[in-house]
Amino acid sequence: MRVVITGASSGIGEALARHYASHDSVLCLISRREAGAGLPGTVAPYSVDVTDAEAMGRAASDFVGRFGAPDLVIANAGVGVGTRSEELADVEKLRRVLDINVTGLAATLAAFAPAMRAAGRGTLAGIASVAGFRGLAGNGAYCASKAAVITWMESLRTELHGSGVSVVCICPGYIDTPMTRVNRYRMPFLLPPDEAARRIARAIAARRRLAVVPWQMAAVSVLLRLMPGWLYDRLAARAPRKPRDVRI
Repeated sequence: MRVVITGASSGIGEALARHYASHDSVLCLISRREAGAGLPGTVAPYSVDVTDAEAMGRAASDFVGRFGAPDLVIANAGVGVGTRSEELADVEKLRRVLDINVTGLAATLAAFAPAMRAAGRGTLAGIASVAGFRGLAGNGAYCASKAAVITWMESLRTELHGSGVSVVCICPGYIDTPMTRVNRYRMPFLLPPDEAARRIARAIAARRRLAVVPWQMAAVSVLLRLMPGWLYDRLAARAPRKPRDVRI
């Protein structure tokens, strides 16, 4: 199995690499830091910033030329940082988060999609978040980026309908990664990264159009989306907020 994973050097991406690694696997691991050391099978690491679309295109061409079209591409690279929407200085944080979380995801999938369409098979998966369903106080940049990812993946799915290429959007809840460890509040239904990777892989294998991991967060997300605006505003305004001093 040929699998492409971005953000593969830590967090969910690193756990996904471990999950898919086997003696007959070919892993294309894309990250800014070294990834994949010690994994079984064939590992093709690429040191690429996902926001550099031309570099992503070159990496994809090299991988496809060496190994063929991938069976699975997981656009996982992402960042999160606390923001305050009334602060002009935080607009630059928003720009950076959108560039990595949305443009980087789009560039990753676009780089590999033509070869997969030509092959008439494979799955393109994007990692969004339950944070994309409603806006959270102090987390506007991240929520906006993940809402955009959900919509982008839906658009991509309709464009590739009938091509043989599946499109899957995964919306995790809280996963124990460096990005969440800075949070100074309780995180319900927190999953270890390896368990999260197993559940994400199951959802991808089932080719679910949109999957929330874990199932408890799926129930919470339904309630959040059904909650009337006046009630949500009151509750969300009192919720704890992500630190704003995290560097991205």
